[in-house]
Amino acid sequence: MKFHNIEIFQELDKSFEKEFLEYGKKISLKKRETPFVDDRLHSFFYIMLSGKIKAFQMNLETAKEQTLNIYRQGDMFDTLILLDGKPHELLYEVLESAELLELPIAKVRDWLKNNEDFNRHFFPYIASQLRKTEELASDLSLYSTSERLAKLLIQNINPQDPQHFQLLQNLSKTEIAKLIGTVRHVVERHLKELEAEDVIENRRKDIYIKDIEKLLSDNDKPLLPIHQRE
Repeated sequence: MKFHNIEIFQELDKSFEKEFLEYGKKISLKKRETPFVDDRLHSFFYIMLSGKIKAFQMNLETAKEQTLNIYRQGDMFDTLILLDGKPHELLYEVLESAELLELPIAKVRDWLKNNEDFNRHFFPYIASQLRKTEELASDLSLYSTSERLAKLLIQNINPQDPQHFQLLQNLSKTEIAKLIGTVRHVVERHLKELEAEDVIENRRKDIYIKDIEKLLSDNDKPLLPIHQRE
């Protein structure tokens, strides 16, 4: 198996890459599958090769969902189970047909202890995921739904934000709503308002920003750090 378009494989020493791939098994998942319901994540660790898989939590009484992450090419999971071995109460759904590299979690823990090459990539990735979770918690507490949507639209076109860049491509309005902690009709209402103001062009599964300055200026709070707005 050769996966040189995946970031981690671009950074691995060739001898370690060979070992890495010897333990890996390529698996495929179909759209709308709900994988990892059988404690498989306690035995295996995964690296995304293609597609999209969302991790989410659900209130069983109201059926309300909050998407915590959408894993794409190069993403790894479940990093919490890898580190502490404890249950992680998340649900998963395949949004786009996906291919993953499945690795024995015991072997990955061994690499964490003994392989600097793996650590140089793994720990910065963990830090980026923690920052993303921190940002989500702050956004849900401090921003209105219209502000959260505007921020997500801007991040989606910002190549300096690899965690969100082109994230919304082919996502339904329902899935966009779950990313920002609301429901579909609220997202659709805000999008219609932005479209009426000629700020965006709203298509079925693509949203194009026509006036980014107006999108930024219409909100009271700064939606992006200064260096990303320049």
